[in-house]
Amino acid sequence: MVRLILTSFVVAFIALAALPAVANDLAPREGWIVLPTTKDFKTLVADTQAVVKGNKMGLVTQASASDGARAQGHTIAGNRVLGVYRNDFARRMLAASVAAGIEAPIRLYVTENDDQTATLSYKTPTFVFSPYFDEGGDELTALATELDGIFKTIADQAVQ
Repeated sequence: MVRLILTSFVVAFIALAALPAVANDLAPREGWIVLPTTKDFKTLVADTQAVVKGNKMGLVTQASASDGARAQGHTIAGNRVLGVYRNDFARRMLAASVAAGIEAPIRLYVTENDDQTATLSYKTPTFVFSPYFDEGGDELTALATELDGIFKTIADQAVQ
């Protein structure tokens, strides 16, 4: 029995070791906009933060697993999630659908790639809010569409 368990463990370890390494680069997926850049991670974070403010949106949250890992003595590829929203959008969203409030703020995701460049990604507001469209009606659909334009502008300016 022990020999069978040990053999199974060794086979599983060899199979896992044979898998290709996972790249840091993000691939496009449904509902996401993925914009690779030639900028380094720190520059793209700073540029994105400035562009958010320049487009009169609020930078309401930030989180970074790479910062947390560094504080504990570990190094992982750079990543930062930026929560972006504005109170007038929050009021309109909540008037249309209280349940949709779980999705705010809309997040921008800056990730460091294997080649030391960085990528800006986000789920479109229309995609994020689509599960609430039946409940939120035309008001929520219009809000999401308006936010799609704002987030596109922010992303396009940040990656330039």
